[in-house]
Amino acid sequence: MCNRYESPEIKEIERFWHVGARQAPPWARDIFPRAPGPFIRRRRDATGYERELVVGQWGLIPWFAKEPKLTYPTNNARSEELAEKASYKDPWKRGQRCIIPAASFDEPYWGPYEQPFPGCEWWRFRRADGQPWGLAGLWNVWTNKATGDEFESYTMLTLNADAHPLMGRMHKPDPRLRQDQQDKRSVIPIEAGDFDQWLEGTVDQAQLLLKLAPVEVFDAALAPPDPPREPKPKPARAQPKAPPPEEPSLF
Repeated sequence: MCNRYESPEIKEIERFWHVGARQAPPWARDIFPRAPGPFIRRRRDATGYERELVVGQWGLIPWFAKEPKLTYPTNNARSEELAEKASYKDPWKRGQRCIIPAASFDEPYWGPYEQPFPGCEWWRFRRADGQPWGLAGLWNVWTNKATGDEFESYTMLTLNADAHPLMGRMHKPDPRLRQDQQDKRSVIPIEAGDFDQWLEGTVDQAQLLLKLAPVEVFDAALAPPDPPREPKPKPARAQPKAPPPEEPSLF
């Protein structure tokens, strides 16, 4: 699973994925679940194949949601369950696939399986070739039936990584299960030569791209510590009210 990643600058996204500048709402570089983030998809209103850059909520809003705020997490989706899971089966069947640009993503390392740490170390993953990641995702548009307002959203696909020499070491192990039964999860990078197949191919063609990247693609290191947060200002204490003035005595 991934719950934090860093977006590239918009100019790098436009240059690397060959998408033109559009009036996209701004987003923060560090992206967390339910925050806005950029993704690239096949243009909805194009007659032929064309890419577009969209900004939406990281956390897919399914068609059956009553409102655009969900009480359960949908920022990650198990790729093995896409065809059956209610939240994702329609976008998967309709080919609503997207590419999520990422300069890096973070995962927690809890130490070796045999003797895990009491706490985790956060690792940061970049590409060894210096290029941005293009991570596999699904997108959806949820429409408010009362107002007609549309809400864009997306989810990041994951794959079992128990056997991967690097990604299989991430996340807290369950001591009750064997190492090959942990169901460690990894994001799914789409290589540059496969972008078009992922965005416009058939479901069967897209299925072929659901695989983990070899370990030499990764540049992994400890994540830098988060910058210190500014302390929240303390609310001003209410000043006691002055007593009402005494009425002058007539005697």
